[in-house]
This record gives sequence, C-alpha cells and structure tokens, in this order.
Amino acid sequence: MNIQKKKLLIKSVVYDAIGMASMSIPLVGPFLDLAWAPYAAKKMSEMYPGRKGKLASVIVFLEEILPFTDVIPTFTLMWLYTFVWKKEESYIEVEAL
Repeated sequence: MNIQKKKLLIKSVVYDAIGMASMSIPLVGPFLDLAWAPYAAKKMSEMYPGRKGKLASVIVFLEEILPFTDVIPTFTLMWLYTFVWKKEESYIEVEAL
C-alpha cells in the first residue's frame, strides 16, 4: 500500500474515533458535536479534493450534527470508496500529510 494512502487511512480512522468519542461524554457530547461538525467537514474536503470531497464533507457535517449518527465511520467509508471500491490508483493528495 502506498504510504500516502496508509497515512490517509490512519487520519480517517483517527477522525472517526474523535467523532465517535463525543457520544461517550454524557450531556456535553452533543454540544461538542456542534464544534466538531464544521471542522470535520473542512478536513474531509481537504483530504478528498474535488466534487466527491465536497459531497462527502456535507455528509460528514450532517452525520456529526444529527444525534445518534456518530457511530457511522464516514471518513473511513470515504477512504474505502476512494481506494477500494473505486480503486483510484492515480489519486494525488493535495494536502501534505
């Protein structure tokens, strides 16, 4: 596996874990999602440039903002979509990892 792909996968898993961690904090967790949702959307569009990255950033924003949807690993699913299901070998990441 390409080193850039591996780093992107690790970042995806970490961002998903952070998004899910807010569920474990009673009462405060939903308010943390208000701050995390825009940040997660921005990171998604940076990690996956182009049209599909913009769509994924909207999806991750909604997933983080809506209650009880934090268990969906949106970043990891986007990585799987990009590199496993679509098999884009010519992917060039713009952001420096």
